[in-house]
Amino acid sequence: MSELNWRDIERIVVRGTNWVGDAVMTVPALRELRRLFPEAHITLATRSWARGLFAGAEFIDALQVHEGSGLRSVVQQVREWRKQSFDLAVLLPNSLETALVASLARVPLRIGYATDGRQALLSHPLELPEWRSSKHEVYYYLKIVAELEWLIKHEQTFLNTQPDGSLDISSGRKAAARDFLRTHGVGDVSDGRPLVALCPGSINSRAKRWPTERYAALGDRLIDDLQAEVILIGSTAEAEVSREVSRQMRNRPVVLTGQTDLAELVAILSKVDLLVTNDTGPAHIASALGRPTLVIFGPTNPLTTRPFSPLGEIVRQPPDCAPCMLRDCPIDHRCMTAITPDDVFERARTMLVKGNLATETQRHRDLQDIKKGAVEVNTDEALLPGPRGTKCL
Repeated sequence: MSELNWRDIERIVVRGTNWVGDAVMTVPALRELRRLFPEAHITLATRSWARGLFAGAEFIDALQVHEGSGLRSVVQQVREWRKQSFDLAVLLPNSLETALVASLARVPLRIGYATDGRQALLSHPLELPEWRSSKHEVYYYLKIVAELEWLIKHEQTFLNTQPDGSLDISSGRKAAARDFLRTHGVGDVSDGRPLVALCPGSINSRAKRWPTERYAALGDRLIDDLQAEVILIGSTAEAEVSREVSRQMRNRPVVLTGQTDLAELVAILSKVDLLVTNDTGPAHIASALGRPTLVIFGPTNPLTTRPFSPLGEIVRQPPDCAPCMLRDCPIDHRCMTAITPDDVFERARTMLVKGNLATETQRHRDLQDIKKGAVEVNTDEALLPGPRGTKCL
């Protein structure tokens, strides 16, 4: 592959991924791309839902939204890309379409993996890493940027370091989330009662869903034993799954599934004490926000898609056939039915205890800093009694 002169690269387009969870896993790569090109204008070409995920992100300058698929979508994207006169296209998805758009848009430098028969459409095709199925997906996207760094600087400085996959949201969005929760019937939990979100659905795979009756049993135990406030979350497509969980519970959770856009969901997840979920997009969002996240794994591979955070944990009882990566189980769904409500509840309780201790420790430090005058208090995010009111600094 030919060398690149970074001084010639002023306008960059990054073709984003098509699923929410995958988009979160590209955050470290986007951060490193910004570090490599601090003065370049970086546009993220992606779906409209990504506004709720990347609003205010410091590592991109603009979002370019496209919808649909097929020939019409390709033509529209080519027209938009040509108008922008991009110097470099970083293609994170593996599809032929993304490389075709970049080539037809006459972007001179086009880098991505040589998959799906698209090698001839890339100026800098990359071989698939041999560790693809054994290393986290974060590194799969990071490697593309690492190859860019090598082409530009003849060094790779970050591929073997701990990536930064964190997401931040403003205090205003957090305040709006509090108001949203109150409006929808979530009680005041500033007295220390935990706020637990359950995400029982999964858009792209029925096999990834832990049975609804088990989510219902878990929800009841969280309320009965821990006095938790339980909310159900997810997209409109997952609303029936959440309604089924609610119908099977003795207690009444607050059902928010289908009542939020992605931006609102992100803000809500920033306020929870724990998320319990299948292998879904919200699992990656919550862990990126630094919230304790417990993911129930069955047919998918936790080596590549586990929550990428020290506060993310998984529960799994894999049979010989897992991970099969199938969207529907052809037999008896044993990878999920082997996991009991007691298994998940005990893990959830342990995580809540650890989270509460960590929050109390941070609250004590914050109060000490305030007394010393080292911390400026934002009145919109004032410290309140108890762990739910602790300001994250």
